[in-house]
Amino acid sequence: MGQKFAQLRQAMVDSQVRTTDVTDLRLIEALLDVPREAFAPEARKAFAYIDDDIELPTDGDAPRYLMEPSPFARLVQLAGVHASDLVLDIGCGTGYSSAVLSKLGNAVIAVECDEGLSTEATEILSENGFDNVAVISGDLASGCASEGPYDVVFLGGAVDDVPEGLLAQVKDGGRLVAVVGRGSSAYATVFTRNGDNVSSRRAFNLGVKPLPGFQREAEFAF
Repeated sequence: MGQKFAQLRQAMVDSQVRTTDVTDLRLIEALLDVPREAFAPEARKAFAYIDDDIELPTDGDAPRYLMEPSPFARLVQLAGVHASDLVLDIGCGTGYSSAVLSKLGNAVIAVECDEGLSTEATEILSENGFDNVAVISGDLASGCASEGPYDVVFLGGAVDDVPEGLLAQVKDGGRLVAVVGRGSSAYATVFTRNGDNVSSRRAFNLGVKPLPGFQREAEFAF
């Protein structure tokens, strides 16, 4: 079965990732190394490499997903993770994003609001030898300031806005990557800190599933 998954992993990279302008060789190697099926629900392991989001079982009401390979790879490439980087992974789910990021950076702090997913991520990452990842159960929008600041902050889903509290956890010269907006009007955006100033740049249009806790409150006009 391991050989079959390895073939599916190669096919995912060749047909879904490389064809969408993902050219970073370190990232491609990481995607080939990390067993995506290990992070998929038991009933969906056979479909771990399809070009679609995979819903994860949760303790709460907010649906959570293992992000489709191509959008995920494009976001990680945008983050430009270096080998010496400390990375904050917001909304790690079962830990797949953290595993890939750990192959690129020095260490990863992963934050997950769903306690069941947090526990599962810790177990899967440990069982598969990803020893440079620490999973913390907590509010996604709060991040983990105590372990920062971070070279890279990666948000694994769409948000209406990026909280100032998360931007404050970005190291000088560091960057935060998120999909800001919803549906067809959403953009992969990179925020870069230079001293006290944070600039943002829309990189490309990208629609992904939302992360819980980042919804803008409805405004009423009178």
